Amino acid sequence: MVIVEKTKIADIPALHIAKNQIKDEKAPLILFVHGFGSAKEHNLHYAYLYAEEGFRVVLPEADYHGERYKGLEELEMNFKFWDIVINEIKELQRIKDELVGKGLVDETRIGVAGTSMGGIVTLGALTQYPWIKTAVSLMGSPYYEEFCRGQIEELKRHDIELPFTDTELEEKYAELKKYDLSLQPEKLNGRPLFFWHGEKDKMVPFKYTYEFYQEIQPLYKGKDEDLSFIADTRADHKVTREGLLASVDWFKKHL
Repeated sequence: MVIVEKTKIADIPALHIAKNQIKDEKAPLILFVHGFGSAKEHNLHYAYLYAEEGFRVVLPEADYHGERYKGLEELEMNFKFWDIVINEIKELQRIKDELVGKGLVDETRIGVAGTSMGGIVTLGALTQYPWIKTAVSLMGSPYYEEFCRGQIEELKRHDIELPFTDTELEEKYAELKKYDLSLQPEKLNGRPLFFWHGEKDKMVPFKYTYEFYQEIQPLYKGKDEDLSFIADTRADHKVTREGLLASVDWFKKHL
């Protein structure tokens, strides 16, 4: 039986999913981050399938989402996007530390995954945390600085007044560089990495993520099975069942 527990971990709202027989035992952990404008409950189908394979799964609630919603309008939320991403990366450490402290996690077997914004968080987390053994990016992008600059230019094209000064924007770009995996791919350090992306995705462009995958292939020479990219020619910004099941297989093999 798979148990779904609504809880708080390190004071962060989360869903904790695991088979009943391992619920209080040390187990491999998967931290799964939801997308922008979504909520933790929307990824329960991933968590259920992961938990069936014997993994402990935690779905954290990102700031300003779900239980942590603060009533912001859509445009205000868009302005908060990168603050939410960086905050989520930092909270992954807090969640991991609390679960390890309770003796619930095999520290040598921790994976991180996510959809869209969650995929972006996942790729940024790889620049910070050597404790991540393997990662799954579903519709994510490693290009933090470039992506942010593109978003700002798009807002300017629509004559939307920005709540940032030019100086504040430059400070934000500088901060994002610390988490930008495209600028420091050596931080991967050979860790198994899986991508799924729809070629028709207009929210998080397929082209750039695939180019990054091609760029890092030499880093996995001789360990080709540790790097994979599924490109779905028909899909847009929605993960298919094939992508979901491929992520399950990935964690079974690499975690």
